[in-house]
Amino acid sequence: MHLYLHVPFCHRICPYCSFYKHTPGGTDLSAFVDALLAEAHFSTKNDLSPLQTIYLGGGTPSMLSPTHLTRLFTGLREIFSFDQLQEITLEANPATFTSRTAQLYADLGITRVSLGIQSFHPTHLKTLGREHSAGQARSSVAALREAPSLEVNIDLIFSVPGQSLDDWSSTLKEALSAQPDHISAYNLTYEEDTAFFEQFKKGAYQNDPDLNAEMFTLGHQLLTQAGYEHYETSNYALPGKRSRHNQGYWIGNDYLGLGPSAVSTIRRTRHQNVCDTAAYLKRITAVGHARETSEILDDEAWRLERIALQLRTTEGLPKEYLLPETNLSHLQAQSLVEETKTHLRLTGEGPLLVDAIAAELA
Repeated sequence: MHLYLHVPFCHRICPYCSFYKHTPGGTDLSAFVDALLAEAHFSTKNDLSPLQTIYLGGGTPSMLSPTHLTRLFTGLREIFSFDQLQEITLEANPATFTSRTAQLYADLGITRVSLGIQSFHPTHLKTLGREHSAGQARSSVAALREAPSLEVNIDLIFSVPGQSLDDWSSTLKEALSAQPDHISAYNLTYEEDTAFFEQFKKGAYQNDPDLNAEMFTLGHQLLTQAGYEHYETSNYALPGKRSRHNQGYWIGNDYLGLGPSAVSTIRRTRHQNVCDTAAYLKRITAVGHARETSEILDDEAWRLERIALQLRTTEGLPKEYLLPETNLSHLQAQSLVEETKTHLRLTGEGPLLVDAIAAELA
């Protein structure tokens, strides 16, 4: 089983981000950590399999103080067995920690830090609402490298408004010069309930599929030439450095989500917590959990989800999820897919068209 903890706090709200998040305001962060642990304890009433990975996402989990993080990990170790744990990831803002904090992460047992750098270009950092500078981004990687046990992922975004192909090339090369273990390169999407989406609706921002494709292709070329394995549409890793947590999601392993808005799926039963931190704290205190919605994923829902997620991986989609009447000839004729004995894999320009191909196979 995989464990996800959602820490929704941010110093500043990025205009492209659609995840549940907010500034801390008057939230009692000690009470928040206690609520996470209370919810974790409540969850053990179910028959859960041993933890394989832990992922702290957000929001900005690195906003939690050393005292809060220490309390959190001490409590988690008291509630769950870490005997089979393979990976602990923490998402971090390059502006929120120092070398001393990086060493704390290692001391707590964190094995992997995912830096939300997004760009090394000052103009694009400003457009994205990031509070760190390119210099802070470089320094954050160097600080993490002082704790040798920590693996480093760098998140990048391409097709930022105003970004040219040369800008994207420069950011990629800057990221590669930092020699991270993993790079995630995401095509910007205009999500509802974001400031970027409002600008997109007004026509101030444009989505250019041709430029998206050029940037994707450039990223793929530079990253694979540098020795990174392209193991999922947006993810590249040095050999042996793939994200085990994300791989667990993609193949359909059970996962438990703690925190406001967090989602859990255990034995095909999915529930989501209330998307309100104040309400979350009250519900945990009152009943021990904060579940707002719940559904059971039937075979068809499960099949569609597997297509959407596993088709994005280099291993591909197990053919058992294809309908008997599925016709692949036109996709094969365009060299977009290939079949093995057990799987269907994207080839050529297939990764560029993954969403459309997934919809066609559904």
